[in-house]
Amino acid sequence: MMRLVFLGAPGVGKGTQADKAAAQFGICKISTGDLLREAVRNKTSLGIEAKGHMDRGGLVPDSVVIGLVREKLADSSNASGFILDGFPRTVPQADALANVLNERGESLDRVISFEVPREEIVKRLSGRRSCPKCQATYHMDFAPSKMGNVCERCGEALMQRSDDQREAIEMRLRVYEEQTAPLISFYENQRVLSRLNGDESVDVVYESLIRTLAAH
Repeated sequence: MMRLVFLGAPGVGKGTQADKAAAQFGICKISTGDLLREAVRNKTSLGIEAKGHMDRGGLVPDSVVIGLVREKLADSSNASGFILDGFPRTVPQADALANVLNERGESLDRVISFEVPREEIVKRLSGRRSCPKCQATYHMDFAPSKMGNVCERCGEALMQRSDDQREAIEMRLRVYEEQTAPLISFYENQRVLSRLNGDESVDVVYESLIRTLAAH
């Protein structure tokens, strides 16, 4: 049984590490983005409420996000544990998560903070390219398409997402530093936080992650 939270700025690779750990340990990776898309697609009551906010260009309120997380944690697929990827994003969300877990007689086992220098994050994100047709992803420096600016799978021209442009990246990092970075000291004070150097290859970071989880 493992109940984990993965923290880190956009581009640190926490999603990739969560995928690997979830597969190895047979636990569920929970991303609030995935939860929102699933709820909207299935037209659940929370999904309909979330879609209303999204259609108006507003942020989905914490009450809806917490409701989705509460529903997901109650699902039998999480009986062996879970990894929360990118949630909580704020201290109030962390308090709400603690309340949800307390209701279930549970608590977090470990919070992992993946740390990468700011300039490296900008390089990682600004170099990403994706295929609008088949959703394949590439990176200009680390994993370029063998066909230049064209998708290897379907031949479609690759594009850069608007939120991967430098100005948008800087904004995303500022939001993270203002709203989410305070969670590091929040969880340090609870003695459940471990910091990991994310500025290594995926496999090296994963080895560090496994050692950290084994130690705790």
